[in-house]
Amino acid sequence: MDMDGEKQPSAEATNPDQAVEIDLSNTVLDLTSFQLHDLDSVEFPTNLTELDLTANRLTSLDSRISHLSNLKKLSLRQNLIDDAAIEPISRWDALAGLEELILRDNKLMKIPDVSIFKKLSVFDVSFNEITSSHGLSNVTDTLKELYVSKNEVPKMEEIEHFHDLQILEFGSNRLRVMENLQNLTNLQELWLGRNRIKVVNLCGLKCIKKISLQSNRLTSMKGFEECIALEELYLSHNGISKMEGLSTLVNLHVLDVSSNKLTLVDDIQNLSRLEDLWLNDNQIESLESIVEAVAGSRETLTTIYLENNPCVWQFVVHEVPYEREHQFWEDTDDTESDALLLSKVYRYGLSDWRLQQCDKKIMLCHSNDQ
Repeated sequence: MDMDGEKQPSAEATNPDQAVEIDLSNTVLDLTSFQLHDLDSVEFPTNLTELDLTANRLTSLDSRISHLSNLKKLSLRQNLIDDAAIEPISRWDALAGLEELILRDNKLMKIPDVSIFKKLSVFDVSFNEITSSHGLSNVTDTLKELYVSKNEVPKMEEIEHFHDLQILEFGSNRLRVMENLQNLTNLQELWLGRNRIKVVNLCGLKCIKKISLQSNRLTSMKGFEECIALEELYLSHNGISKMEGLSTLVNLHVLDVSSNKLTLVDDIQNLSRLEDLWLNDNQIESLESIVEAVAGSRETLTTIYLENNPCVWQFVVHEVPYEREHQFWEDTDDTESDALLLSKVYRYGLSDWRLQQCDKKIMLCHSNDQ
């Protein structure tokens, strides 16, 4: 891919047994999905800066790659590389300037030695069979993005030196505790979904913008109070029964608390920038307080998901200027979902409305239909 993310037509092949035709003047070589078992048929341009070998059948590394001294990005994603096959890379001195190394979706069982790459900014070992984070201490402290998702790692260890890290992905592992995060003061995104975490512990971090703790074992929302820069918070599929600790998160745009045990919508009155609110699949029986709860976000809120809660409601519009009410009904279809209708209430400024319980559906009615 080039710097704009577009693939370059650097090679042509229809059969893995045929020689791969390469334009030797190219600096980017994309061999994605060529189904190559080896690279014998490939001639490498000596000035390559990017080499993408995604979705092949490689079981070993071609030693000629070790001489590509200008290489900045190397992707071996979705191959059959194991620990023994990746080991030679630790001695590839000519690649010391490598900035991105993608080893996602292979057969690794441990973190490989990549200490030789002193300028590495992106390191991805997701979707392997890694059982420990031991070895991360040898990864350079220049790292900005680390992906270790979908492995068998039980603890977040040897990450304390990543002072410049911006994205940390440890989802789908065996983590039980949030730990060793205190030095990651530049962290922007933390993805820890599908683990076994019971308690939120951000170790004093305050600058994170995105956090995902979906599908864990949380029973409380406490622990985010100091994350005032937080913009997106994903907490679905836990055991949370109360909305709390949210009032200080004034920059929050997305809040997902679906598939929990909530019975009341609360503590979001101050969230004036909230755009998406996911409340579906909870135990909310009464929404009489919803107007008050989302009052602070009436100008920004566009989506509320309420499906699969015990309550079903009728929204009654009343005492609103005729022009706005008329415009609302002109632009409203009877088949529209409850979430879309609710978002339109805010968009058209129909703020003077109340809620009444109703059988089996959610609908908006004219004031004279009360």
